[in-house]
Amino acid sequence: MNLDASFTFANFVVGPSNRLAAAAARRAADVPSAYNPVFLYAASGLGKSHLLGAIAHQVQAAHPPRTVQAESIDQFLEGVARRLEKAPGEGVSLGNAYAGVDVLLLDDVQFLAGQPQAQEMLLRMLDSLTARGAQVVLASDRPPAEINDLDSRLLSRFSGGLLVDLGIPDFETRVAILRRRAEATGGALDSGVAESLGRYPFRNVRELQGALNRLMAVQDLEGRILRAEDLPTALGPRFVPEIRTGVSPRLPASSGVGVDVVSGLGRSAVPQPDLAWHRALRYTASALGRAGYGVARIHEALADPERVAEMADGWPSFLLRLREDVEALVDLRQAFRAAAIPLDDALDALLRDPDRVDEARRRFEVALELRRPMPPLPPGPTLESAEGQEAFPPLARQVGIRAGMPDHRFDFPVFAWTTEPGRGRAFLEAVGRSFVAMNPEARVGLLSVQAFGDDYIRALTAGVASAWRDRLAELDLLLLSGVEGLPALDRGREEFFHLFEALRHRGGRLILASTVPPAELVTLEDRLRSRFEGGLVLDLGPAPPPPSR
Repeated sequence: MNLDASFTFANFVVGPSNRLAAAAARRAADVPSAYNPVFLYAASGLGKSHLLGAIAHQVQAAHPPRTVQAESIDQFLEGVARRLEKAPGEGVSLGNAYAGVDVLLLDDVQFLAGQPQAQEMLLRMLDSLTARGAQVVLASDRPPAEINDLDSRLLSRFSGGLLVDLGIPDFETRVAILRRRAEATGGALDSGVAESLGRYPFRNVRELQGALNRLMAVQDLEGRILRAEDLPTALGPRFVPEIRTGVSPRLPASSGVGVDVVSGLGRSAVPQPDLAWHRALRYTASALGRAGYGVARIHEALADPERVAEMADGWPSFLLRLREDVEALVDLRQAFRAAAIPLDDALDALLRDPDRVDEARRRFEVALELRRPMPPLPPGPTLESAEGQEAFPPLARQVGIRAGMPDHRFDFPVFAWTTEPGRGRAFLEAVGRSFVAMNPEARVGLLSVQAFGDDYIRALTAGVASAWRDRLAELDLLLLSGVEGLPALDRGREEFFHLFEALRHRGGRLILASTVPPAELVTLEDRLRSRFEGGLVLDLGPAPPPPSR
């Protein structure tokens, strides 16, 4: 199997459709046998061979003592045939030929269908390789369960590893691939060309790169840089833009948002009703296109013969709804700017697609949730102040102060308990003030368990639970009071467990306060209680008596 030199992880554009597959491939290259075997499947041209090549190049570059064997299944079958010809009945020893292989890469595994002898050989070879810790990565155009006549033992081996599929790249990933490929070949693309080309309905990445190669060849032949409007001529009649994506080329920032066009939709920008309805739609599509907005909805209406009668009478209402959606996009763009949320290429494209208004609204809500500030710490003493020194035991004050020292080894978590209600909360507040005094830019969150549960319900209701989790997981210090109430939460306990693990892995700091020690949280799951006990448990004791006169 010939390995293309360009098949590296650095040249592989990762998007939502292939993120898990790329991560699995990197893991297989760097940490052998973490998942064994890894089985990649996807339709032709979506990057399976690229990932196999990337694994091989990564192993050769970063782990030179390890040996890699990359073969197509045809090459493997040829080896089986040669082995059988030389020693009939001894084919089971084929695994000896791979005795020195640390990483085996097999492509086109779907061709094992109808080859019982080859399947038997592969099964024994897999057992031999995995038993000694070698990594096996296989690729196919279909999942194992859809390979005809596949030995049930092989199906079990494949399914027992990690099965990952690669999907068709979305618009943003297609644009990123085009830009990356153009840079790699030293070609130049005019503004908006990658976005326009990304709208074409390519079935896979190979077709996308083939169209780019054609575009580059035309540019070289004609000695000029093609513009977006030149694509239909340059690509030829077999390439037709994908009208369902609704993504139009992005205009330069100086072109403005196109508010004048928006205000005219359904009124002055549309010809009088005495003209044919399709002329009105085409006129509007042209105006929106010039302003940089997607016109997929109009193209679909024009192309659907079943909608002729509907559009002949209902086109004013159709354009009015379109106008409302474009106005909503304009308002959302202004809202993003008012909130100082930067617009990347993907978000800019989203804000130009009238068919994705709901998605744009969700993106705005998620962005706001990620920027939502934590409740401020109330004013009061720090642990270093005279009042703080009198209020809390020396060990508790020392632990709380050292929590703010970046290089100090932090006992995760710190669990402070006291039988006096309010005293634990006061300790957390003092810790937070000391932490902020030492780390002015730090992100600190002070919550009660009740507030934690209520805030989760709010985020869940608003559809921003994922962003809510990410915001809390990025805290430098989380202070949580009222932990004795944690067993009363339902889904909130599960959310807290995942937050606990995220903070621990990220190096964040967590200090809890409760009216009982961890051992007395008898209704709490062992996985949480044992983690509390495995940290540093502090007895805050009762509050000291007021000083005598």
